[in-house]
Amino acid sequence: MFRVLSVCSRAFLATGNRLQYRYLLFDSSKELSCCFRCALRRNSQSTTEAAKKRVEHIWTIPNFLSLSRIISTPIIGYLVIEQNYVIALGVFLVAGLTDLLDGYIARNFKNQKSMLGTVLDPFADKLLVNVLAMSLSYASLLPVPLTALFLIKDGGLVFSGFFVRYKSLTPPITLAKYWDIRHATTEIKPTLIGKVNTLFQLGLVASSLAAPVFEFVNHPILQGMWYLTAATTVGSGISYIVSKNAITYLQHSESERREQ
Repeated sequence: MFRVLSVCSRAFLATGNRLQYRYLLFDSSKELSCCFRCALRRNSQSTTEAAKKRVEHIWTIPNFLSLSRIISTPIIGYLVIEQNYVIALGVFLVAGLTDLLDGYIARNFKNQKSMLGTVLDPFADKLLVNVLAMSLSYASLLPVPLTALFLIKDGGLVFSGFFVRYKSLTPPITLAKYWDIRHATTEIKPTLIGKVNTLFQLGLVASSLAAPVFEFVNHPILQGMWYLTAATTVGSGISYIVSKNAITYLQHSESERREQ
């Protein structure tokens, strides 16, 4: 703007001609309009590029391993109900190996880490634990109240995840946008007690599954694990309620809110 006024002032003082001043002002206005159009075009291009950067690469090895664990979960549950404990234990051990492997790959290879993985990996663990717990309760190898406690706690976490996903999106919120797993808006970080509880839950269902194979059903140590796992399950649920660092909104989501 100052450039336009300067050009127009010099032209008016030099010529003293009002008509020529108007022509120069018109030319300078066209120049200013052109600058505005260029700026808007650059801003539009930068916004498009930023949107492309927010769409992350989800087809990683850890995510495929987590998916394989999800697929194997109903198979293990069915084998337990059919009392094929040896085969079920073998499939469960393979699923546990994929859990260790996907965590190792995600931690040591940056191009294999994704925001989706921070959700998919714990979801696969929770699904495996709860389906196996229900199957073991059906086979009278795990107390029903303990399984109900697992379901209440993990069901609450899943419901909270859906709600947080909704809150993290900017309007207009559509089903396609909501279920677009490439569009990461939050990062979920498990609490310390949550990690401990997952280990106890996995250890308990593994031990309960191995009990009929190695003949230690209702062993006192196994019963002690019931109470210990129940205590960490309650503590884990409380920790997610009071923790301020369990869920992190990604920075681009906050900037989008400010733009709205």
